[in-house]
Amino acid sequence: MRKKAFKAESKRLLDLMINSIYTHKEIFLREIISNASDAIDKLCYRSLTDDKVGLSRDQFEIRLSVDAENRLLTVSDNGIGMDEPDLENNLGVIASSGSLQFRKELEGEESADADIIGQFGVGFYSAFMVADQITVVTKKYGADQAYRWQSAGVDGYTIEPCDKDTVGTDVIMHLKPDPEEDKDEYSQYLREYTLRTLVKKYSDYIRFPIRMLMPHSQRKEGSPDDKPEYETKYEWETLNSMIPLWQRRKGDVTREEYDEFYRQRFADPNPPLSVVTVAAEGAVTYKALLFIPEKAPLRYYSEDYEGGLQLYSSGVMIMDKCADLLPACFNFVRGVVESPDLSLNISRELLQHDRQLKLICANLEKKLKAELERLLRDEREKYETFWQSFGRQLKVSAMDNYGAKKDVLQDLLLFYSSTEKKLTTLSEYVARMREEQKYIYFASGDTVEAIDHMPQTELLKEHSLEILYFTDRADEFLADVLRSYQDKPFRSVADDDLDIPGEEKKPAEDDRCKDDLAFIKDALGGRVDEVKPSARLKTHPVCLSSGEGMTFEMEKYFKAVQPELELKARRILEINVDHPAFHAFQAARQSDPDTAKKYAEVFLNQAQLIAGLPIDDPTAYTDLLCSLWK
Repeated sequence: MRKKAFKAESKRLLDLMINSIYTHKEIFLREIISNASDAIDKLCYRSLTDDKVGLSRDQFEIRLSVDAENRLLTVSDNGIGMDEPDLENNLGVIASSGSLQFRKELEGEESADADIIGQFGVGFYSAFMVADQITVVTKKYGADQAYRWQSAGVDGYTIEPCDKDTVGTDVIMHLKPDPEEDKDEYSQYLREYTLRTLVKKYSDYIRFPIRMLMPHSQRKEGSPDDKPEYETKYEWETLNSMIPLWQRRKGDVTREEYDEFYRQRFADPNPPLSVVTVAAEGAVTYKALLFIPEKAPLRYYSEDYEGGLQLYSSGVMIMDKCADLLPACFNFVRGVVESPDLSLNISRELLQHDRQLKLICANLEKKLKAELERLLRDEREKYETFWQSFGRQLKVSAMDNYGAKKDVLQDLLLFYSSTEKKLTTLSEYVARMREEQKYIYFASGDTVEAIDHMPQTELLKEHSLEILYFTDRADEFLADVLRSYQDKPFRSVADDDLDIPGEEKKPAEDDRCKDDLAFIKDALGGRVDEVKPSARLKTHPVCLSSGEGMTFEMEKYFKAVQPELELKARRILEINVDHPAFHAFQAARQSDPDTAKKYAEVFLNQAQLIAGLPIDDPTAYTDLLCSLWK
């Protein structure tokens, strides 16, 4: 029999198919099953108008068969089949798609009855990634003669008549021998468990049953009760579920079914916090089933975390994690999207970035934001649970790209309130503001308790003004990006001018303390940029402020992540000139300047500790305090 060469520059193109287009060998099974599904769809469509087909929809099926001894894996279907010209055109010409041609022949509403998957005509050749020889035995509906197509790869193929009783196609793959470095590289595809796993992963929602003989252990008949004997029997088992959950009417699916689907599909022991279903038609048609998790995965905040939604087309999983379908700010969401409208590349593993993709992403962003707003409004406890897991992600996302998403996310942010003693939104804070209040006040620190005792908060608390507590190092950066909310600017309690409503501004301090403050600055030898009397301190003797620009919390952040930059905030030492400690310093300055210098050191160290900044030498500071007690 004469071997025919592949058309369309066969060697180069087929080599590309096998070695470059597909990134994972296991994809071959998805492609072969998809082709089988397309073949069945064509005959199923024909049966709507042709009574001679003799098969009802529930009689169509795809079968997997394994002959481990001979290293054969067979995928069979009872679809439309092929004749000799079809074999020449579909398998002899690489990148020629019979499915695509069939789709083009369907017009209008007729196409809805045929869910054709293939469109490039290359998926079949992915089988050469795992097989060194492929045999196709096929008989076309309405034909009397069956044909055998056989190929070992780039060298070409043969076609010859053969016997086959039934209509349909058998794709018989002879698997390659395993290499020395991996004794299971190809043999794994001869195991029922592996095949079942791959069917569930990629082809679970193919519209026709995918069946395979599966081993089952059962007790031998007549074996004694005290010493029962068991044997393995093989039974045909349907491997796929066929009807995806997102294709069912929302009212027909219980919350328990959603929870179980989520736990199994995404390996999360906890049920999802919320479920969002989307069905869209118009510029782009798609369905989505989205889950908002209760808790973040262990490595969620690591650099190698990969988010994204599972992407399906016609029941076939195209991508396991399609990040482009989900806005980065909501990358914690899990779920699936199915659409027939997305433009896929030739391997069906990657998306072409087109208008449809952007439309889906934008729409899902709106749906997810609306759901989070609903949780915040109607199920506050649930939302706060969500916030504990993913609040940092929303904050960081609001800052990214110079605040490009701040309008989307700012209403979802939570901060601890000094007056409410619980988490609050910016909207709730503004609603409680006094009519004459101009600013949203905030204070930064490591913990709520630490902020609560900050000297800088005294004056605002005295005036019963609400303060937002920033306990995350990202919070000050966030406030800097947001700048304001509902035309109310953010203002730190450490700012020089708090502009407290109803408070008269104090006149500038007279010159009586000028020399004292200059003495302190000189004594500290340039470790502070400025020493000044404080307008905010009431009961505390000192505090440290940074003025405009970088704050101490920002300094701590950069020291942790980029210490080589050596970025430092300004040091402004504020002194409560009415405090007994300052009076003691003044007295010491008149009688014992050396002791006065010790007071200056104490002032700075105390202020640094209050600000959460390290002191240069804790031991020396302790000795210094003890020396003042002599």
